[in-house]
Amino acid sequence: MAYWVLKVMLTPLFHLLWRVRVEGREHVPRHGPAVLAANHQSFCDSLFLPIVVRRKVTYLAKAEYFDDPRSAWFFRAVGQIPIRRGGGAESERALATAAEALGRGRLLALYPEGTRSDDALVHRGRTGVARLSRECGVPVVPVGIAGTTEVQPVGARRLRPFRTVTVRFGPPMRMDPADDPEDPMADHDHRVCRAFTDDLMKELSRLSGRPYVDEYVPKRQSAA
Repeated sequence: MAYWVLKVMLTPLFHLLWRVRVEGREHVPRHGPAVLAANHQSFCDSLFLPIVVRRKVTYLAKAEYFDDPRSAWFFRAVGQIPIRRGGGAESERALATAAEALGRGRLLALYPEGTRSDDALVHRGRTGVARLSRECGVPVVPVGIAGTTEVQPVGARRLRPFRTVTVRFGPPMRMDPADDPEDPMADHDHRVCRAFTDDLMKELSRLSGRPYVDEYVPKRQSAA
């Protein structure tokens, strides 16, 4: 309930303060589970994307947001799911949490780059999105977001009004279904996930108007 109350309150305010352009919204499934995979350049990406999508959007928010009482109430109110970021077991737990949300028919938003990019590029993506598509049998809708760095530059806490933000949705992409639904990654060639992810990131580059670089976001930016 809190999600829809906040959305009803914020949507007209956002359209009053910013020129929000939306393209390709028909590519977002009206029902059933799906992943929205977007480029990530500003914290406010996570505000503008849900504003333009008619369905409820669920994010896997970094657990640090829930450790701070000043932000925890907001993330809990809108039904976001906390995860601990990192490799190995933490990555597997994050994927399991995402798969559970998709199993409930949710529309899940993720940033394949893994963290916010401080430069004007779209970086190499993590293959978790491809795994979710294969394991859960769901489409991945690429989303290019442009203009949010002008609304909230790196290091800025306040949002600057009267800028233009564009959110572009591309046609859904989908991994080939698993031969064995009980063990979807059995005998799976990781290179297929890598190729799918690379194609996805290049599509995010096209949709956002940002050049693609085949490198992960530098570690010095990972605290964002």
